[in-house]
Amino acid sequence: MRILVVGASGLVGQHVVAELRRRGHAATTAARSRRDGLDHVLDATTAAVAELRPLLAGHDGVVFAAGVDDRETPRRPAYPAFHRGNVVPVERLFTAAREEGLSRGVVLGSYYTHFHREHPEWRLAALHPYLRSRVEQARAAREAAGFPVAVLELPFVFGRAGDRVPNWAGPLGRWARSGWPLVAPPGGSAATSASRVAEVAVTALERASGADLPVADENMTWHGMFSRVADAVGRPRRVRRLHPAALRAALRLFGAVGRLSGREPGLDPAHVDRLLTRELFLGVGEPGVLDQAVRETFGR
Repeated sequence: MRILVVGASGLVGQHVVAELRRRGHAATTAARSRRDGLDHVLDATTAAVAELRPLLAGHDGVVFAAGVDDRETPRRPAYPAFHRGNVVPVERLFTAAREEGLSRGVVLGSYYTHFHREHPEWRLAALHPYLRSRVEQARAAREAAGFPVAVLELPFVFGRAGDRVPNWAGPLGRWARSGWPLVAPPGGSAATSASRVAEVAVTALERASGADLPVADENMTWHGMFSRVADAVGRPRRVRRLHPAALRAALRLFGAVGRLSGREPGLDPAHVDRLLTRELFLGVGEPGVLDQAVRETFGR
């Protein structure tokens, strides 16, 4: 296969490119920022269908590994910014792919879309602009493509690719290295590694899968995750319990500050505590399987 990877300079994008080549496929790389070895500099949020078609010509499939994550706090109302970053690019990319005769695709999405399907009573898309954009992203990609598009539903992704680590790793690592106490609420998250995501993505391309694919290798409580990060940075210590009411109060304060500044986060502070204090686990998981990926992410 010959595959175009959009967002190829990111953590997961680099692993996808490496895995494609390891299996004998050809990978064309595109990303917003120029890096050594990059084939095309491309801002997927602004590129028109006419600009994308020449990049896609002669390819069998495409991977969208770009987009806007939930840390963004755009001007209120937030949803249009998340729509521009996550929905519009896949509409254009997969429209161009259809017009160029491609036959398969992968979108790297969020595991929140899995919980949106499994728990409609949580009203995730209605309450959180970022989550709404991820739900709409999956729909838009498939409607535009007209061919199988697998959506990989990703939780916390550990790992490293050169100087690239997860976007959240910097703040979490600095906290773990600092003298501040570590505190964690109840609840937790599924987790995986960048290398595992790449394996699932390339297999989905080889099979021309159009499935929703939650990807997880281990389920971690917040307490367990923060403790392992502290170990990885060389400052092992006790992680104290954070009462849900304290978390709720902190989030409400954060939301009030955001409203005063005219900004709105992708996860609504008035409701996000309900997510953070749940065990957002996938499958049974395998304790300890991500130890190496955690060390790679935070290693000194």
